[in-house]
Amino acid sequence: MFSLGEIGEQLKDVSRQSVGVSFAGQSLVLDTADDALQVVEAIKACPCLEYLDLEGNTLGTPAAEVIAEALKEKGTPLKRALWKDMFTGRLKTEIPKALEYLGTALCIASSQLTELDLSDNAFGPIGIEGLANLLASSPCYTLQQLKLNNNGLGISGGKMLAKALEKCYENSSNEGMPLTLKVFIVGRNRLENEGAQALASVFERLKTLEEVVMQQNGIYHMGIAAIAKGLSANPNLRVLNLNDNTIGLKGAKALAKALPIFRGLEELNLGDCLLKTKGALVIAEALQIHGNHTSLRNLDLGNNELRMDAGNAIAKAMHDKTLLTNLQLDGNCFGTEGREKLRQILTKLRKIDALNSLDEDYTEDEEEEDDNEDEQSEEDENDNNEDEVSDKDNEEQNNIARSTVVTVAEFMKSPIGEKLLLLQGDVQTFIDYVTNLANQSNIVEQKYIEELLRITMKVSALCDSGYMNVRIKAESLSDALYAKLFSYAVETNQISNFNNALLVNLGLIKSEDKTSGKIDWNLEGCFKALEKIAQRDYFLTQTRSMLKVFLEKPIKTSRANVIDPFQDSKTALKAVLDSIQVT
Repeated sequence: MFSLGEIGEQLKDVSRQSVGVSFAGQSLVLDTADDALQVVEAIKACPCLEYLDLEGNTLGTPAAEVIAEALKEKGTPLKRALWKDMFTGRLKTEIPKALEYLGTALCIASSQLTELDLSDNAFGPIGIEGLANLLASSPCYTLQQLKLNNNGLGISGGKMLAKALEKCYENSSNEGMPLTLKVFIVGRNRLENEGAQALASVFERLKTLEEVVMQQNGIYHMGIAAIAKGLSANPNLRVLNLNDNTIGLKGAKALAKALPIFRGLEELNLGDCLLKTKGALVIAEALQIHGNHTSLRNLDLGNNELRMDAGNAIAKAMHDKTLLTNLQLDGNCFGTEGREKLRQILTKLRKIDALNSLDEDYTEDEEEEDDNEDEQSEEDENDNNEDEVSDKDNEEQNNIARSTVVTVAEFMKSPIGEKLLLLQGDVQTFIDYVTNLANQSNIVEQKYIEELLRITMKVSALCDSGYMNVRIKAESLSDALYAKLFSYAVETNQISNFNNALLVNLGLIKSEDKTSGKIDWNLEGCFKALEKIAQRDYFLTQTRSMLKVFLEKPIKTSRANVIDPFQDSKTALKAVLDSIQVT
């Protein structure tokens, strides 16, 4: 039995689907005008270019110029400019000119964008120079989503971005169509207080924001207070992500004043923000107001050095959160008694299914100061404290910069991009390091694979870096390391052990060895690396098939509606594996 009405609705949905051109993930190196010819032809052949997706390719200035010429002719209906990860390997001096060409073309074509995504381009402040004119011009008057995640803007870039958006708001208002931006994503940009304060003034004028993501920006309580004040003018805010900034007690108080305004809040991420117990109590009090945040689905307060009092208060604040599916409180200092009490409260409130793992718990004796010290440190928090922290960060970076070489052991201890670039030697250096470790074991072949695979994970994790030079070296080394792994596994008849170890290190199965360490690397980078590695000739067919099977399996958990944070990365890898099988 079928319904003509349902068929009609499905046909309407199909007709509403946007039309456009996508070269996403094809890793095209478009240096010259001739290289870009296929993109130009696709644009010209598109009957109604509503989106242009160039993610994962690399665009030189000459290529950008000819694509821009095509956009002048065909770009009028363009709504979504999806230009994420588009300048890998390019000189920073090339990028502004390329952006200017594309932006000018959209102005000439009288495009009216709703989404502009330039994330993961790492173009720094100089990139905003090339982007500023477009942001202040008519194609962006209709912008609803602006995504600039992981671009290394810094303070100066943040200020330039704020100035461009201010101008966009003023110009669009003068035209009778004020900017109504809804989604603003600018994480991992080292904006710090000054950049955050500049953008907060824009928030205050907009009044239309629904999603704001500013994680990992080195923002302290002064910047947080400015953000809270600016966002207070945006009552429809649904998503706020300030993960991995330093909020502290003062920042928490500023946020707590604003939270009651966001009655439709669905997601609040304040994980790894050094809230400590006092800061979390303030946040819990704001969330506990009955009937004020009933739409809350996701709350992350993990890794904040919270003790039992804070855990109990947060749990009690969930009493009316009927839609709650994800409560992240791992990495705090609840202790055994505190964790049990937390579970009891959530069970009584029928919210226990939302609670994520509490596997990582730092005891008070190891990680927490006593009450007096904690209170004193938080009450004395001020600009001088922030300057001292910044000085320490700068000193650490300068020490790295002054280093001439980094050993494999030093890299493994702290596998960051700067150390990868300073690493002494090539892939053979890793092999010698692993061989030395394996020869000290009773099971040499198995130990060799385990150690080399662990190194490969930490290197490939950086394939998701926002810095082009880090990403390029990580991709090259990952390719060489995987080639060595497969070669060794075949030669020593260890393919089964290798495949099993690969699944464990990708978090797709649990290790049977209880002494094995936890995954402490960025799995998004590891999955991204495999998108290319899996297409290499040395990559075994049975390994591809095995990966596909386990990527299709849902995560196992006793909790309902738990979100897999790596689902998008897994889906992208599976799509690559499927295409290999098809071809």
